[in-house]
Amino acid sequence: MDDLTPPGPAGLRYRLFLAAYSALLRLCLPLVWLYFRKRAGKDPLYGAHLDERRGAGAAFDADVWVHAVSLGEMTSAEPMVRAFLGRGQKVITTHATPAGRRRAEAEFAAEIAAGRMAARYAPVDLRSYWQRFFEQTTPRVGLVMEMEFWPGMIEAARMAGVSLSLANSQVPGKSFPRARRMATLVGHPVARAAAVFAKSEPMAARFRALGATDVRVVGETRFDIPPKDTLLDAAQRAFSGRRVVTLASVVAGEEPIYVDAVRDLLADDAVDLVIWVPRAPEKFADTAEMLAGEGFRIARRSDVFDAALTAIGNLDDTNVLVGDSFGEMFFYLAQAQAVVVGGGFVEAGAHNVIEPLALGKPVVTGPHVWTIEFPAVEAQAAGVLTVSETGSHLARDILATLGTGTRRAATFHAANAGASDRIVAAVMPLLDARKGG
Repeated sequence: MDDLTPPGPAGLRYRLFLAAYSALLRLCLPLVWLYFRKRAGKDPLYGAHLDERRGAGAAFDADVWVHAVSLGEMTSAEPMVRAFLGRGQKVITTHATPAGRRRAEAEFAAEIAAGRMAARYAPVDLRSYWQRFFEQTTPRVGLVMEMEFWPGMIEAARMAGVSLSLANSQVPGKSFPRARRMATLVGHPVARAAAVFAKSEPMAARFRALGATDVRVVGETRFDIPPKDTLLDAAQRAFSGRRVVTLASVVAGEEPIYVDAVRDLLADDAVDLVIWVPRAPEKFADTAEMLAGEGFRIARRSDVFDAALTAIGNLDDTNVLVGDSFGEMFFYLAQAQAVVVGGGFVEAGAHNVIEPLALGKPVVTGPHVWTIEFPAVEAQAAGVLTVSETGSHLARDILATLGTGTRRAATFHAANAGASDRIVAAVMPLLDARKGG
């Protein structure tokens, strides 16, 4: 298949599954709204725009709809969004978290102000909510980032005539047996998408086994994210002369391992500053308090740099900087001699290793890399990723990588670029046909 045509009506078992799924979700709606109210206690934006969670919102005549659930997914979608905007397409993005929406609104503020783009919260996964959303936004093409295989969303898109494809897609090996059982019993939502743009051939084989008929291996769009020169220049000014290790996207549960590693690193002459970047914004203050309590000489990015990343404080006596900001990861990575990517020491799994590789940095993470199977397997084979099997070895593994692999990392990164252009090229014929081009 080459025309990205949505599939026809579902079989009986899948229709029964959809009915049961929708009925259960409706029963759980009071808990869903309670969840948003509780999350609003820490982040008020969870309680804002709840009408959008029901599919409502101002009309917006979109050509392309991109669903990017949170910060990481939105970041990975940005090269595609820019390419569509550059081709004169109007884009709407949907998000499940305030972090994803904030990123879209910050990165594309000018386009939003000009009426060429909009950012919304995604509806709760009832087909009636999604139908309302599609009626008000009328996209021709939809791209759903990563592993958001929501049955209501996918079915409502098909019914609305939206050619929905899954982009940057993967089914991790750890999740595949459960997905295969679902496909055997009732069918899997991925088989209802018009196409799947998979990260790698092993991932593509899994999607085919789940019933997807149009599966294309295009790679990973995060390899197409260019570092911002303003962030690189600011890092040079801020950290020049310091011997830096960055801990990126640290998640809850890993802190004791990283605290021990930081002590060992700072006891070695090779490191005199650790930049600790929590994954979740609600952990910013708690992390700073915890690290100060551990006896480190800490500073927070928000206290020592202004909005333009000009220094307004002194880091000379600081040995741990807490990165309490959004959208500035390249600032935290640029001067690092090695980077640790968080998540690998908890079952939920490691986060994105591609950004440090883009800067030629050697990368270390914990043993749980199932979430980043691609490109972790390939990066290990290329010698640009070290998997530290136990937290007690983390500092040793970091020190062993300091200053190594710059050329290899950059070469590996360049060899994997281009997925965004391949996806955009695949869907542009549909958009050109809509505009009569």
